[in-house]
Amino acid sequence: MEYKNILVAVDGSEAAEKAFQKSLDIAKRNQARLILAHVIDSRTFATAEAYDRTLSERSEEYAAELLDSYVDNAKAAGLNNLVRCVEYGSPKVKIAKDIADNFQSDLIICGATGMNAVERFLIGSISENIIRYASCDVLVVR
Repeated sequence: MEYKNILVAVDGSEAAEKAFQKSLDIAKRNQARLILAHVIDSRTFATAEAYDRTLSERSEEYAAELLDSYVDNAKAAGLNNLVRCVEYGSPKVKIAKDIADNFQSDLIICGATGMNAVERFLIGSISENIIRYASCDVLVVR
């Protein structure tokens, strides 16, 4: 099976970096378009923004810098068919449903989380939700 539209979820973590590196290999091998997606979890600063209005602005700046870095690395690795995507909302929902559908992704690559067993039990991890709700193949990189 060949993949044509590969979505990689990035957030700057070590797990996301490993997922990104794996996505480079797979995109090259399949001559696929690589969609670099970052979701700004607006729920985390909704309350705090009442006290600091610059939080969303700083989150957008961080997302732009983060994606610029990933794009530069992908180009250095020989990939040119790249798309940047920044969304607001819950990463659990946005990645698996909205972003993957919008770009007709046939593979989603994400990093495994570092959450402990209690946190996973209470809230679940993003990668678990992507696996559960994605309509395409999912690769979780450890």
